Formats: sequence, structure tokens, C-alpha cells
Amino acid sequence: MTKIRTRFAPSPTGRMHVGNLRTALYAYLITKHEGGDFILRIEDTDQERLVEGAVDIIYRTLQKTGLVHDEGPDKDGGVGPYVQSERQKSGLYMEYAKQLVDKGEAYYCFCDKERLESLHQTIQLENGETKEINVYDKHCLSLSKEEVEANLAAGKPFVIRQNVPTEGTTTFHDDIYGDITVNNAELDDMILIKSDGYPTYNFANVVDDHLMGITHVVRGNEYLSSSPKYNRLYDAFGWEVPVYVHCPLITDEEHHKLSKRCGHSSYEDLIEQGFLTEAVVNFVALLGWSPEDNQEIMSLEQLIQKFDYHHMSKSPAVFDYTKLKWMNGEYFKAMDEDVFYEMALPYMKEVIHKDLDFHKIARMVKSRIEIFPDIAGHIDFFEEMPEYDVAMYTHKKMKTDAQSSYEVLKEVLPLLEEQEDYSNDALYQMLLGYVEEKGCKNGYVMWPIRTAVSGKQMTPAGATEILEVLGKEESLSRIKKGIALLEAAI
Repeated sequence: MTKIRTRFAPSPTGRMHVGNLRTALYAYLITKHEGGDFILRIEDTDQERLVEGAVDIIYRTLQKTGLVHDEGPDKDGGVGPYVQSERQKSGLYMEYAKQLVDKGEAYYCFCDKERLESLHQTIQLENGETKEINVYDKHCLSLSKEEVEANLAAGKPFVIRQNVPTEGTTTFHDDIYGDITVNNAELDDMILIKSDGYPTYNFANVVDDHLMGITHVVRGNEYLSSSPKYNRLYDAFGWEVPVYVHCPLITDEEHHKLSKRCGHSSYEDLIEQGFLTEAVVNFVALLGWSPEDNQEIMSLEQLIQKFDYHHMSKSPAVFDYTKLKWMNGEYFKAMDEDVFYEMALPYMKEVIHKDLDFHKIARMVKSRIEIFPDIAGHIDFFEEMPEYDVAMYTHKKMKTDAQSSYEVLKEVLPLLEEQEDYSNDALYQMLLGYVEEKGCKNGYVMWPIRTAVSGKQMTPAGATEILEVLGKEESLSRIKKGIALLEAAI
């Protein structure tokens, strides 16, 4: 059986879009599921779109997500170079393009920009609207060999175009979408070699995939329309066509294509918003695929074991931001406490500038947040007591109101003043004794105390845990202010 070889071939044009990350992930999972090789190839043939530092972003993202490549610019597997601009220097792509010219499968085109812009036709879209498009009219295909040689000798600028028949059909097979047949008349004579001598993405892709032994090509379904032209190139060279795996479109919640302008469209956007890499990878894996057992929380190792690309969907995948946040929260809950503390500490210190026990605060919020920035809203009261209304002391379930809360706080204040041990357990046991003596439920006592020391209806921990972190002096100060607030209101 042939060893599976997949590749991730990004263009270094900026941050890694979620769609690109999914392509890389699926290519990685397909090959690792079968024990194959995952190749990284940098496609930098479009020199105008290159962004400085973008190659570093690619490496950094793959490393952080665990998508370790077996071959690439930094790991020669014998089929390099793995950067297209370096491959281009050897004249590789021009050599293969000329082979197609000799076979009649491609031709030199010397048309200038003005002529090309004049070649437009009106087509009708499915929604009834019309659109102006440019379709090349094969003008230069009719040039004689002598005319071509004369133009080349004169140094006239040229491109090399694929020669697609205007009649008949082309059929290709995709492992997700099945057999797809298109009329050749719909296929434009795409450019293979540009006027700057660089190959187009489409042409370099085919040549490199063949020379690198790529068995499975994973890409977004926006390339479905180009696949017939790719197949014609493979057939023209007499090469074996790889297995195509086209991934479904990713949309936002409004079912619009997830654009780069979207605030969470790239991996780095999501990390900056407080998501964990493991959760992002897990979530992205489910954008168009699900395991047979419908398990949702999976490590990269589990994804490798379970991934079967035949179960990918044809339907667009919705980037459900709410679900990603839920998933991230599940990862927080399962995370090692010390690891969580180290990651959460910068977010806690943005809010709290006092010398408090951040380890205890981290344990409080660990199971309550979905993304790191959520921490602030849970713990801000530790830094400064917020203004609050006495109505917060009223709680139907606890059977408390302003009057009963005032009485409880007045009675527990001397007990808290006498208490020396302000650990959670000691405080709880002391107050439990008061509850038993009073003959009431825990909440009847704990709710007023928690309200007085936090000023919030929702807190990440119970009354005695908050008292422990605040310490005796600050706790007593807040309870006295609570008593004064209640006294003024009743």
C-alpha cells in the first residue's frame, strides 16, 4: 500500500485564517491516522501579497497547535526545496510549462493589458443578476511557431496559458463531493507562468504535489471549480491524479463566509481573545467533520485515532462562537490547577493590585469562566468594593430581606471580630455553629455575609472562601459598611 503523504501549503500573507488552520489540521489528521507523512511547503509565488514575518507566524502556529511536519524548509526529506520561490530559481516550473507547450497543452500569450481588459462578457448568475467577467479568447493560440519565436527573441512580455478544449466535458472525483463533471467551455485558459516568470499558484501546486509524492490533496471547496483544470494538467503530463478532499465552507452565525475582517477569523485572534490552543484545535476539527460516536471534547491524539475524512460534511460549517466558548470552559475545568494558575495570573493581576492569595482566587474561577477575560468580572470586587443596592440582600430562596440581613450581620460581627483563624474551614465551622444555634438554614446567614463582602449577586465562591482571601481586617471593614448601609435603609 502506498504511504499517504499530505501537505499544507500556505501563502505567507499574514495571520493564519481559521480555514487554513482547518486545512492543515485535516491534512495532518488524514496522514497521521494512517501513519503517513505531513509536509509543509511555503507557497510564495505571489510576491505582491507577501507579508514580512508571515512565515514565522506559520511555523509558530503549527508548533503551538501540535501539527508537527515531517518535511519542510527546515526538515529536508529529499524532495526540496520546500519554498516555491527557491524552486522557481532553478527554472523548474518553466521547464514543465514548456513541456506542455510542446505537447499542445499550453501556449505562449503575448496580449497586453489593454487587450485583456477589453475581453469581457456578460453572464447570468443563479439569482438572476448579471456579472461582467473576462474570458480569454485563445487569440495567441493561433500564432505560428515562427511568430512565437520572433516575439520571444524580441523580448516581448508573455505568459504561458493552459490550452483547454472548448468542446466536451471534464470529470473529476472528489472523495467528499463525488464525481463532478463540467463543460470545457466553462473553463478559462488559466495562466501557468506569469509575466514575471513566476508560476501561478494553480500550476506550481500541481507540479510540486507530483514531485513531492503527495497522495491526498486537502483544500477548501472554493477550489472545486479549479479542479477540472488541475486534472487536465495531470493527464497532460501522464501523472497519477491524487485523492481530492475538499473541505466545506466555513460561515459565521449569519451564514456569511468567515472573512479575514471577522474579529475571530484567525488562530491568533482567538488566542488573544483568551482561548486555549487545545480548545481551538478541537473546535476547528469539528467544522465539517464529526466522529462516529459524536464525542465532542477530544485531544489531538484522540482526533488522530478517530479521524475518518469520509465522514466529512458537504454542507457549510457554522463557526459557532458560543459553542467554542463552552468548549474552552470545559478545557479549563479539566486543566491542571498549577497550569491554569500560571496562565490566569496575568489576567488576575490586571484587576487586582493587592497582595492577595492568587492561587485561591484562581481555584475559585477555574470552573466558572469560558475565556480568560471573563476572570475580571468574577474577581473585581476583591480589588474594590462596588456600590450596591440593599435590595440585593433580599433573596426568596434564602428567605432573607434587608431587616433579617441586618440582624444577622450585627450578630455575626462580634464573632468574626473574635475569630483569629481566618481559614475557610475554621470560618465555616464557626458560622455553622451560629446557624445551628439560630435554628436556621445556612443560606440565611451566608447570603448576607457574602453580599456584604462582595457587593455582587454572583461570586466565584462562597462567603467563607471570600472572607479567607480578603483577610480579617478587610472582611470586617466591608461587613461594617454593609451594616451601615442596611441601617440607613430600614
